[in-house]
Amino acid sequence: MGSRTALVEDLMERFPHVPREAVLKEDLLRGGVAFDDSALSDNEDGDVKPKSYFIFSFDHGTLPELGAAALRRPPEEIILTGGPYDLRRTVVSVRVNPASPYRVAAGEDGLLGLYLDGKRISDVGVPPMPEYYRHTLSNGKSVMEVAPTIQWGYLIYLTVFRVCQYFGAKEECQYCDINHNWRQHKAAGRPYTGVKDVDEVLEALEIIDRYDTAKASTAYTLTGGAITSKLQGRDEADFYGMYAKAIEEHFPGRWIGKVVAQALPRDDVQRFKDYGVQIYHPNYEVWDRRLFELYCPGKERYVGRDEWHKRILDSAEVFGARNVIPNFVAGVEMAEPFGFTTVDEAIASTTEGLRFFMSQGITPRFTTWCPEPTTPLGKANPQGAPLEYHIRLLEAYRSTMDEFGLSSPPGYGPPGPGNAVFSVSSFMDSLPANEPTAEVSAR
Repeated sequence: MGSRTALVEDLMERFPHVPREAVLKEDLLRGGVAFDDSALSDNEDGDVKPKSYFIFSFDHGTLPELGAAALRRPPEEIILTGGPYDLRRTVVSVRVNPASPYRVAAGEDGLLGLYLDGKRISDVGVPPMPEYYRHTLSNGKSVMEVAPTIQWGYLIYLTVFRVCQYFGAKEECQYCDINHNWRQHKAAGRPYTGVKDVDEVLEALEIIDRYDTAKASTAYTLTGGAITSKLQGRDEADFYGMYAKAIEEHFPGRWIGKVVAQALPRDDVQRFKDYGVQIYHPNYEVWDRRLFELYCPGKERYVGRDEWHKRILDSAEVFGARNVIPNFVAGVEMAEPFGFTTVDEAIASTTEGLRFFMSQGITPRFTTWCPEPTTPLGKANPQGAPLEYHIRLLEAYRSTMDEFGLSSPPGYGPPGPGNAVFSVSSFMDSLPANEPTAEVSAR
C-alpha cells in the first residue's frame, strides 16, 4: 500500500465489526505519534496534564532523541473525535515518535488536530491539568511524580518500585524498558524516585482525594519491578502489600485497589487479599512456550511458564476468577527473529492462551506493544507488529469472550467505543457499550 491512510482504510473495510476508532488507536499505540511544538505542554506549569512516564517510556526514541518533546512534554493522553471517520470519543495513551506519519498540530484556527499523511483526520482533545497536580507534597515532590493519574483521570498509577530485579540480558524481559527508563530520567536530571515512601504515597493520595471533587479517580494500581529476593527486608507480596494495607486503612473504600505483580504462590496471593487488594494482575506476557522462554528469561528461570500459569489459576481461588486479570504484551508474538512469521500463526497462538484462561472464567487484558528502542525486541523491530495482527486480535478477543459468556473485566471503567478510558490498548473500546459496567463495589 502506498500510504498509511490506505492501510488503515483497507483494514476498516475488511474488519467492519472492529470499531474504526480501535483501528486508528491501535495504529497510534503500535507506531507512535509526532507532535508539533504547538501541541506540546508547558510541563507542570501549564494548563495541560503532561506525560508522566508512569512506568515505561512508551516512546520510539530516547529522551535525547525526542527534541522539543523531551523539554516540553506532550500530553499524557489525547482524545480523538470527529473528522472524516466520524470518530467517537477515543482516549489514546501518548507514545512519541518524531518519524510517525501521524502528527498532532494546531490548525489555522488554533485548534489541535490529528494529521495522517498530511490530512486532518480528527479533532484532538488534551487532558486539562488537574487541580491536584498543582499542589506539592511537604517535601516538595510533585503529585505527578508520586501518584500520576492516567486513563483520563480514572486510574492512579503507583509505580512504587521504579526498577526491576530481573536485571541484564539474561534476566530482563526482552520488550521491557523499565530499567532504562529509570536510568534516562535520572541522567536527564528529572525527579524519578526509585522506591517511593509509603508516607509520600499517602500524602499524594490525600491531595488527590481533597481536590478530585468530581471523584474521577476510581481505582489505583500498585506496581513496579519484580522482586526476586528482598527489598527493604520484604518479599514481593509484603513490599507491595504494605502500600495496599496503608492505603486501605487511610482511605477505606475510596478506590478500587489493584496490584500488578509476579504470579506468586497462593499463600502470598492471600496476603495481597488480606491487605485489601481487590484485583490481581499476574501478567503472563506472551502465551507461546518457546517465546515465553526467550522473551522472559528471568521469569522462566525463577518461576517457569507452567508454574506461572498454575499460580494464575490458583489465585482465582483467592480473588475470584473475575478479579484475576493477567496482562499480555500484544504484538511481541510477531517480533523478529524468533516470533511467528504470519498473522494467522500469531493469532492462533494468542487465541489459544485466551481460551485457556477464559475457559476458567479468567479474563486477560493486553497492552499494545510499543517497540522501545533500548530493548532487544524494540531494536530488532522498530515498526512493531503488523497493524492487521492488532485488529484481528481485537476480533478474536471479543469472540472468545462471547464464547465463554464473559463481560468486560472490573476496574477498567466503561466499555464500548465512545465510552472506554483504558488508553494503552483498544480492548475496552472493542467490547459492547451496552453491557453493565463490571466494577468492584466499594466496601
